[in-house]
This record gives sequence, C-alpha cells and structure tokens, in this order.
Amino acid sequence: MEIHQLEMLRELGELGSVKAVAETLMVTPSAVSQQLAQLQRSAGVALTQRQGRQLALTPAGQVLANAGAAVVSAMADARAAIGKYHEDPSGTVSLSGFHSAGQVLFAALERALDGPDAPQLRLTDEDVAQQDFPGLTARYDLVLAHRMDHSAPWPAETTAVIPLAHEPLDVALPADHPLATRPALTAHDVAQWPWVTSRTGYSPADVLSVIASVSNHPVEILHRINDYSTVAALVSAGTVIGLLPRYTAGPMLTQGVVLRPLLGINAKRRIDILARPENLKRKSVQLVCEALKKVMDSLADPQNPTPSGAHVH
Repeated sequence: MEIHQLEMLRELGELGSVKAVAETLMVTPSAVSQQLAQLQRSAGVALTQRQGRQLALTPAGQVLANAGAAVVSAMADARAAIGKYHEDPSGTVSLSGFHSAGQVLFAALERALDGPDAPQLRLTDEDVAQQDFPGLTARYDLVLAHRMDHSAPWPAETTAVIPLAHEPLDVALPADHPLATRPALTAHDVAQWPWVTSRTGYSPADVLSVIASVSNHPVEILHRINDYSTVAALVSAGTVIGLLPRYTAGPMLTQGVVLRPLLGINAKRRIDILARPENLKRKSVQLVCEALKKVMDSLADPQNPTPSGAHVH
C-alpha cells in the first residue's frame, strides 16, 4: 500500500467519483483507476461498490480509508517535524576536526556562533590517515579533513565536499638555525638536516618523501610525531627541523621557531569540510559551515603571501 493510494481512496469516499478525485488531485482519471485497482489487489478485498451513479466505499474500503487518513495525517506531521528540524538554526551539530585544525578553529568557531539561536556544537578531535576521513561522516554531521594535492580526491559519489583552505606546509626551523636567514628554501637545502615528521600516511611524511626524492638525498628522521605542538617544541629545542602548516600553526609556534616556504615542491594540503549530503540541508549545519569559512578566511589572508608566524620571539 502506498500513501498516495490511500489518499485517493479517502477522496473517493468523500467525492463519489473517479473523475472528481482526479480533478482534486490533479491527475488523470485513468491514473486514479489504476492506483485504486492496485490498492484493492494488495488489500485482497473489495474496496468500492456502485451505488447508482456514485462509486462508494465498501465497509472494508471505509475502514481502510479511515486508517489511511490517520496515516496521511501522521505523514503530514512527520513532514512538518522534519521541516522544523531542517530549518531550526539552533539545532545540534556534531563536528570532528583533526588536531591542528581543532586547536586553531574550535574556540574561534564557538565565539563566532555565540547567541541564543546559534547552533549547539558538539566538538571532537579525530586525527586519522587521509583515506579514513570520509568514513567519519557516518558518526559526525561535519568532518574537517585534509589531504595533499597529489592524493586521491574524496569520494564525491557519497560525500559532499566544501573546500576551506589550500594550506602550504612550511619548513619549521629554530630561529638561530643557519637556514633561518634565507627567505625560502629548496629540497636540497633541507634534505641534509635531521627531521621530526609525522607517522607514515600523514601529510608531513608525504612531503618529506618528496623532499628525499627531489634532492636525491636520504633524510634522517629522528622523531615521528603527529601532534604539531610537540613538533614545534622539538624544533625550538634546536636538534631537528620539521614541517608545520602555515595558516593553522600560529597557536602552536613556540618562542624561537620560524617558518620558511618550500620552493620547487607542491607542499600544499587541502582542508575541506566533508559531510553526507543530507546533513547539509539543515539550517544549523549550514550556519556552522559558513562560520568555519569565515574563521578560516581570517587565518588565510590572501593579501599576505608571507608565512603565518614566520617570526616568533
């Protein structure tokens, strides 16, 4: 049984003719007759009977029409409820962010969405390998994800993608390092120094592999650390160099750390919002996406080409 079939049966009981039902529902009489015939076959009993020139409901038809009216009413309530849910700006929105994004974006996002009608945020940090970010959309309304330019794109068939930033990874150096006096660096400049980098499968490790390949020089990796705050602290200690994101590294830079752009290598990562398409229909989710864009835009100033936090003293 289909909702529209029950609606036709109910209207037939009220109007008394297939033609009148067709005119009311703005369909053809043949479509009404066809749907009522299908409904009767599925019910297994006669639903209509002739009474003079009128087509009336049988007792079974009337019972089904009354039950159908309740179903139609419940569906209308359900549509109204989902409409209210979609249009509610203060709805709860769950957001997952990888660590470096969470450190710089979460608090700013909370401040940007302050107010009685603002979305209610539920924040979680999830730092996973690139290929695992789309799977997080099963657990969260929105997922902040990153991938390198050369990596496989997100699965567009199942995942909606909203670009946030195209962020370079810069070389992080101690302020007194011999390379710190240079405005920019190449793979040949940095390959000979000991490194702290991420675990395999994450952006810094990918870039370091390219550095080794381009320079034709094996790199010495002393530490594998995924947390950028720890990376910055180790760099400031003076024994290693590393890679830090230009726009989102600001809060993590410690005294005596400088950033320098890397030339000749595509060391940019894409920061995107991933979501299941149906979640983006909600007003509260849309507001969070808009706020995230504004916060990120304030970090990635297109008028300032120099690395963010290039000198920290």
